[in-house]
Amino acid sequence: MPLFDDMLHSGESLFKDDEVLDFNHQPKLMKYREEQQRHMAECVKPLFQNMDGKNLFVYGIPGIGKTLASSEVVKELEEKTDVIPLYINCWNKNTSFKVYLELCDSLGCKLTQNKNSEELLKLIKERLNEKTAVFIFDEIDKIEDFDFLYSILEGIYRKSVFLITNYKDWLDNVEERIRSRLMMEQLEFKPYNFKETEGILRQRIKYAFVPGVLEEDAFQLILKKTVEVEDIRAGLKMLKEAGLHAENRSSKKITVEDAKSALEKLDEYNLQSSDILGEELRSILNIIKKNDGLKMSEMFKVYQEKGGEGAYRSFFRKVKKLADDKFVSLEKKEGGAEGTCTIVSYLKVK
Repeated sequence: MPLFDDMLHSGESLFKDDEVLDFNHQPKLMKYREEQQRHMAECVKPLFQNMDGKNLFVYGIPGIGKTLASSEVVKELEEKTDVIPLYINCWNKNTSFKVYLELCDSLGCKLTQNKNSEELLKLIKERLNEKTAVFIFDEIDKIEDFDFLYSILEGIYRKSVFLITNYKDWLDNVEERIRSRLMMEQLEFKPYNFKETEGILRQRIKYAFVPGVLEEDAFQLILKKTVEVEDIRAGLKMLKEAGLHAENRSSKKITVEDAKSALEKLDEYNLQSSDILGEELRSILNIIKKNDGLKMSEMFKVYQEKGGEGAYRSFFRKVKKLADDKFVSLEKKEGGAEGTCTIVSYLKVK
């Protein structure tokens, strides 16, 4: 009886292209987001007639294609039009000065060292006011001031401005002088349903794995969990982890055993999703994980003991963001000596 037929030989791999399982990989066809991409395109269309474009507020929970859809808009504008697309992720570029500096770099402006915000803005205007541009500000909720937005709205002649965030109510925090000038249309990215999630994962599997290596039972297990957590990134992560687990045991098949191993690592992925969380939020999430079930006030004391800075209100807002992104849960409890309190619990992926 053959003993090694089911084992990978040296140099063999279950993967054709594991980069296809990276969430930032841009597939040739982005399934189930055609309507949203058309809406984005409609907002840009007036620019082709040298008119001002429409502004768009894009929102939806993490991991459902907002950034990928906007990157496809950027790609098409670069390849097929004279409109200049300018994409800024506000996670790191979170002040007006940093935004101006990044825009200058994208536009090829030279000699930007030692220039202040006003001087950088002047360079941007000189480059753009004879042309048309689309500004895409991703993770706009991370921005610390709005001066750049006001200056772009007032100082750049023909443009569209897209703001992308996980939070539907983010615009409520924007001062009226800016909100009135934005006059934004709104575009919601809703979570993928079961059929759509299955279609996206099968599309990636086709290009990522050697045909026939992923057993159907293993796929169904990963699909079910992906639908449950409503995050395509989690499904792609599990597929890649399952494939690596199978390779580590020299198997020619990705089995339910490998899928279960990938599910066990999903909690770790939940904690380390750096594309959602920065250092401060990740630190707070670690504190919550180690002190699961405390009252919000008690959690704040632990946070302070660990060196956390800032007022209670700021801490509460950060924990609320973790809850919105489904890293933690908040449960109000009434009664008792202290009256109503909020219990903070870490959402372990099961």
